[in-house]
Amino acid sequence: MEIIIQKDEQDARTLVAKVIAKELRAKPSLVLGLATGRTMEGLYAELVKMHKEQGLDFSRCTTFNLDEYIGIPASDPNSYVSYMRRHLFDRVNIDIRCTHLPDGMAKDYVEASARYEKLITDAGGVDLQLLGMGTDGHIGFNEPLSALRSRTREKALSPATLEQNGPMFGGKDKMPRRALTMGVGTILESKRSIALVTGREKAAMLAKAVEGPITSMITASALQLHPHCTVVVDEAAATCLQGTEYYRWIFENEPEWRGF
Repeated sequence: MEIIIQKDEQDARTLVAKVIAKELRAKPSLVLGLATGRTMEGLYAELVKMHKEQGLDFSRCTTFNLDEYIGIPASDPNSYVSYMRRHLFDRVNIDIRCTHLPDGMAKDYVEASARYEKLITDAGGVDLQLLGMGTDGHIGFNEPLSALRSRTREKALSPATLEQNGPMFGGKDKMPRRALTMGVGTILESKRSIALVTGREKAAMLAKAVEGPITSMITASALQLHPHCTVVVDEAAATCLQGTEYYRWIFENEPEWRGF
């Protein structure tokens, strides 16, 4: 795992956008794992800007989103289908037929989850998985105590998630209580993962996730097991980290980061 510290949220998301763009240019048929949430909105705006100004080409890539709420149709403005179309898919030259999200309106969630796993496998696996991190340290909707070898499945949302996401629905009492999510094990099978974590409110949990023990109570801590994981943070999110001097040295000296 690499921790890369950037000056502020803008610099952090710009760096992640540049990494995604570099991977996409190197492999136009890239299989991208995508995330949602407020942190990602600025990142997707950066990618849209690169598409319009630099010709970043999405026409041959395939995408798989981490999760979707159960019980709201794709047409609902709060669905993650709508989110992705609003922030990325309708603003770049991606083939919408090659974009995938779990089916939150499926009649059989076990079957829908198995089908999603097969779609990922048939695509050759996720090349680059984009991640955020919840305030309680979850990735996807893998809430505390999610099995670290879990696969795509139905999950009950935690009170912390309801509190965090509730305002988007006009209050936590109005939002869905369950979701379909890629499992921690599914995420760990991606060839590369890159997490974007910003803000002082996530600093303490970030430190536990990347420098503390691996535990199902903080599912982001499982990323320590990933063979190629980069966590990009801003100075605010880095305030509780112990290894900041080394993390800065890595960014300044590792060949991978030359040109960034």
